[in-house]
Amino acid sequence: MYQSFDVTARPEQGPPRLAALRQELAAEGLDGFLVPRADAHQGEYVAPRDERLAWLTGFTGSAGFCAVLQDIAGVFIDGRYRTQVKRQVAAEYTPVPWPEVQLADWLKQQLPQGGKVGFDPWLHAAGQIASLTKELQGSGITLTQCNNLVDRIWADQPAPPMNPVTAHPLEYAGESAAEKCARLATGLRDAGQSAAVITLPDSIMWLLNIRGSDVARNPVAHGFAILHDDARVDLFMAAEKLAGLDGHFDSSVRLHAPEDFLTALAALDGQVAADSGTLPQIVADTLGDRLAPSGDPCALPKARKNKAEIAGSAAAHLRDGAAVVETLAWLDAQAPGTLTEIDVVRQLEANRRKDPALRDISFETIAGTGENGAVMHYRVTEETNTTLQDGHLLVLDSGGQYLDGTTDVTRTIAIGTPGAEERAAFTRVLQGMIAMSRLRWPKGLAGRDIEAVGRMPLWLAGQDFNHGLGHGVGAYLSVHEGPQRLARTSHVPLEPGMILSNEPGYYREGAFGIRLENLLVVEPAAALDSSDPERDMLAWRTLTYAPIDRRLVAVDMLSTEERDWLNAYHREVAALIGPRLSPDAKRWLDAATTPL
Repeated sequence: MYQSFDVTARPEQGPPRLAALRQELAAEGLDGFLVPRADAHQGEYVAPRDERLAWLTGFTGSAGFCAVLQDIAGVFIDGRYRTQVKRQVAAEYTPVPWPEVQLADWLKQQLPQGGKVGFDPWLHAAGQIASLTKELQGSGITLTQCNNLVDRIWADQPAPPMNPVTAHPLEYAGESAAEKCARLATGLRDAGQSAAVITLPDSIMWLLNIRGSDVARNPVAHGFAILHDDARVDLFMAAEKLAGLDGHFDSSVRLHAPEDFLTALAALDGQVAADSGTLPQIVADTLGDRLAPSGDPCALPKARKNKAEIAGSAAAHLRDGAAVVETLAWLDAQAPGTLTEIDVVRQLEANRRKDPALRDISFETIAGTGENGAVMHYRVTEETNTTLQDGHLLVLDSGGQYLDGTTDVTRTIAIGTPGAEERAAFTRVLQGMIAMSRLRWPKGLAGRDIEAVGRMPLWLAGQDFNHGLGHGVGAYLSVHEGPQRLARTSHVPLEPGMILSNEPGYYREGAFGIRLENLLVVEPAAALDSSDPERDMLAWRTLTYAPIDRRLVAVDMLSTEERDWLNAYHREVAALIGPRLSPDAKRWLDAATTPL
């Protein structure tokens, strides 16, 4: 299987490692050390070698950091992980709600007399360090660059990944690497910039039409790149990774060893574009006043999917939808109390693996029943594996990495007979999903401008959820892709071609969780009789097709428009997915999509 169920970190491992790290702090004359969940490439997901936060604390979430001082170690986590962190860290660690509590404020409270806090300049973005430095002014607390202290004490730290890189076919990419480089180079010249530094792995993969497997579930390879204003590219990546790419790169792409990256940066002339939000501090130091913090030039072009990428994603979602429906039909045929969470994960992966275009799952499948469903990013292990019982809900959040697209779909399923409270909460979540799916909005609005639409049914009941309504998704790339998001913090205008998730939820700690998720692509909205001819409008097209559990819908809570939307969606699911199914699954789908 792609997914394992091993326990990767235990709370009891944290305290002795924390004690060893504090010995290194004393030896270095430091009062603290910052441990992020990050690598030198500043992507969201990291290889085993870079799982320093999990190794030290036991916390395995995809975002967060630890500030280790001599008498306290704060684990900073956002709203998605506040239930999870309680399960994963020992009492010697103090969970800190972030961003409500900012690191600078916490440090000033814990170090009122001042002190020296160390950090690894490869693992922190220049923008982060600049902001933190400003916020600490006058506190007597200074930030000090140093070697990584966790690496000193991690005796069995895994080696850096060296997996082979493959070419991404033009039929899926829709544009050659040379065309992309030329297009972006024109933008550099127009901005008076001589080059751009690219550290994000998915940006490099997109630009050069390559894919890798250095990071589990993400088809990326570690490396750095410099794009010049004449469209030449210097790629800094281990030669053994590139051995199978004969003929893929033309003479405009020059290959270098990763250790030559800083030397090449020092030799650049003119203004150099980069994203200070992801650029490692050591790279910013090397560039000095040549740094032009104008953003990653690949970010928006990558987010605006072209026709080939959208077509590939749509095709991948239909095949993926068939795998999901086969699994749901199988699940519904089993009696409550006979299956576990791991059984469901294995069955779903087995159905996905029948597709020869599948290369991996797009993240560890979340299959949480009962109170595990309230852990937003729950990962089932042999120790937490729970039986699906009558009256429970099952949150099933999963996806696949296919050669032609990346999928991410969530369904909440009733096991046996659901309770009235669960049905009411589920219906509110469904209403939020429908409201966002139906939305039309003026061009120029960002995720922060429209995200509340998907929360309103929950808000009216005094409920909410502690994660964004949606994230960007790549084209056979990262399942979480920026810069676009449906979130209060997102100011990037939504544009045609962007793919985002629509995933409202509700979580009752210790009881149950609910989430529904479809992927949507932004398109120009069709004109209406009442449309203002001078106002451009945008709308969504749904990519994900899988039935929504009708047993959990409180029909009397739905408006006529909401019921019509759900019935129309189910008609599409039956028409598009039905012909791809086994006879038993087809019969099940016909029943599951019966109009309300």
